[in-house]
Amino acid sequence: MGIDEYFMNRLNIKYCKTKKCRIFLLAFLFVVLGFYFSLPAKLFHDPTSTILFSREGKLLGARIAKDGQWRFPESETVPEKFEKALLCFEDQYFYYHPGVNLIAMGRAIVQNIKAGRVVSGGSTLSMQLIRISRKGKERTVYQKAIEIVKAFRLELGYSKKEILALYASHAPFGGNVVGLDAAAWRFFGQKADDLSWAEAATLAVLPNAPSLIYPGKNSEKLLVKRNRLLDRLMGKGSIDSTTCELAKLEDLPSKVHVLPMLAPHLLDQANSDFQGERIISSIDYRLQIQANAIVRKYQANLEANQIHNIAVLVLDVETGESIAYIGNTAANGKGDNGNQVDVIRAPRSTGSVLKPLLFASMLNSGEILPNTLIADIPTQIAGYSPKNFNLRYDGAVPAHEALSRSLNVPSVRMLRTHGVERFHHMLKNLGLSTLNRPAGHYGLSLILGGAEGELWDLCGIYADLARTLNHFNESKSYFSNNIRKPFYRLKDSLPKGKKESNSILSAGSIYQTFDALLEVNRPDGESGWKSFSSSRKVAWKTGTSFGFRDAWAIGTTPNYVVGVWVGNADGEGRPDLTGVGAAAPIMFDVFNVLPTQKWFDIPYSELESVEVCRQSGCRAGKWCETVDTMLVCKAGLESKSCPYHRLIHLDASKRFQVNSNCESVGNMVHESWFVLPPAMEWYYKKRNPLYQTLPPFRDDCKGNYGHQVMELIYPKNNDQLFIPIELDGMLGKLVFEIAHHDPQAEVFWHLDGNFIGSTVFLHQMELCPDEGEHELTFVDEQGNTLSKKFAIVGKRENELR
Repeated sequence: MGIDEYFMNRLNIKYCKTKKCRIFLLAFLFVVLGFYFSLPAKLFHDPTSTILFSREGKLLGARIAKDGQWRFPESETVPEKFEKALLCFEDQYFYYHPGVNLIAMGRAIVQNIKAGRVVSGGSTLSMQLIRISRKGKERTVYQKAIEIVKAFRLELGYSKKEILALYASHAPFGGNVVGLDAAAWRFFGQKADDLSWAEAATLAVLPNAPSLIYPGKNSEKLLVKRNRLLDRLMGKGSIDSTTCELAKLEDLPSKVHVLPMLAPHLLDQANSDFQGERIISSIDYRLQIQANAIVRKYQANLEANQIHNIAVLVLDVETGESIAYIGNTAANGKGDNGNQVDVIRAPRSTGSVLKPLLFASMLNSGEILPNTLIADIPTQIAGYSPKNFNLRYDGAVPAHEALSRSLNVPSVRMLRTHGVERFHHMLKNLGLSTLNRPAGHYGLSLILGGAEGELWDLCGIYADLARTLNHFNESKSYFSNNIRKPFYRLKDSLPKGKKESNSILSAGSIYQTFDALLEVNRPDGESGWKSFSSSRKVAWKTGTSFGFRDAWAIGTTPNYVVGVWVGNADGEGRPDLTGVGAAAPIMFDVFNVLPTQKWFDIPYSELESVEVCRQSGCRAGKWCETVDTMLVCKAGLESKSCPYHRLIHLDASKRFQVNSNCESVGNMVHESWFVLPPAMEWYYKKRNPLYQTLPPFRDDCKGNYGHQVMELIYPKNNDQLFIPIELDGMLGKLVFEIAHHDPQAEVFWHLDGNFIGSTVFLHQMELCPDEGEHELTFVDEQGNTLSKKFAIVGKRENELR
């Protein structure tokens, strides 16, 4: 059985019995199938430019397509002016023919015969679109026949509007400009919808001969064609005579415009994520321009100190949208300063900007209350010795003050209490994506910039906290997607998630953290300096990395988060590169162009009222005399009570302490006294002149202190010590130090049982013991004793206490 008989039998056609009939029908079938499949499912597969728009639809920037053409992604519509101009010039019967205009083709044949050469092609827009899609096929009769067939097929599969939109998107406009949208921006610096009649007419005639007529070249020919088209438009009634004459007065484009570059680093990110797409971003056009102007204002001053790079990110709290995105400063033409680096997405040392998260976590767990005293004394932990920015110690500071002043030593001691592993786990859950090593790798330095973070993640975390607080105040509930990554594509916005009973951090802990950040003092804590002036309340935190390499400032309001990074992309540190001095002024200038709003509401249902000792900041104990009532997180109800107030016994003069061994109980005066441990007291009383040290014991009561009178400052927990080697190569000495309650007390020092000297007031001594195990013993005039065992295990260069 032949193939024709097979198909005919399968078709089972009743009235086609002869072989000729079957062959004809089979041939017809193949012709129909060939006609149907003559057109590919997608006409164009050319790479397109990545186009970034603001939320208002204004162009922020574009990246050229991979083939080096400015070809915007296909548009579904064509502006009315361009459509009328194009159809008047190219195909006035476009809406009436089936893809081929036989009258126009006949006229073109006659014209070509008379001229003896090709002067008219008679092609419709549909045929031209087919020719463009076939990529430069020769213009022969055979190719023309193919275009006619495919044009018929095109009209069957596409609407007229779709054909017109495809033509406008892929027509050549000269040089490397393809498509109406790209041409409007490259030649007139505006979107196609805003073209004037003169501009629309200019672009309508360009695809007819893009290699001959080009802005800035052959202007007279272009002008003649444009004006002739304007006259035809007037003749058809599309424009009136006045509009026609005014349009003719408009100049032709004399140069190719540079496309806007208002957010180049965000454009790079978009080009990486959605290459070749038309992206409507969440960027607020006006705010982006204002933020760019602010960055330019500060750039010149910072560059005078060889600080070349600034990044600014503004997030909308409710949605998580990035509404301003400046990844870096613009290049100034004075060398490669890393301006191409998107610092918003670059991991950098976090400095102190994680401290509020630790404060919030400890409030949330009830480990501290906002005013709990935290030790601020010389600290050594497993060889790690943090220092405050001002290289001074306060002895003890309230937790909220330690945060607002960004004190390093209290923060490290808080993290040791809280637990590095626990804090590390919380940071990862909050979205700090750069923590790619285990907690032990970072250790306690995690709170002081020992880890890296991106401005993108950090601003996202602060926005998450503000969103959590806002949503709780609105509905008394938490939501599953309160914690989420920020985004920049408008359509990625998410609604509220499902309600949940708890959150990583409670609304109460977040509110009290933001409250502590309302007035942030200079890191050096100089008195008399207040927060930056601003027209609204801002909870803000600065950070400075080791070596003055990174300056951070992140501020939060109920509606917005503004994050600023300042530094050098190559990591070079510079003097005076601090968060307060370099980044914070930029941050507040950005806040000042944002709308104002009221402050966060207090989440009363997440807080409980409790009596708190005014001096220690802990829950009031039985000996606390001055008590305040304040709101604390619910977990704070279980926090420790005041450990520093104690009942002491004085003689009738209240000048000396006594006990039952030297004074009758009836003659004693019993008073509550605020007593800090010796090391804390040593530094605290220098900064707090109202602090009252314990009265001494009366002479006949000596030796009955009943409390710790001496405390080792260095070495505190270190059991193995190294003798430092100085810069000149000689062995150095270790400085041992203790604190004593009585500033006038004399302390006698003994090393391995041998007396080595005594100290008064400042209890320090330089020693250089031999390698091996040793014991240092301290004895005061009253016989109180303190001992410390340690081992000298070697020598180390540049050993710092």
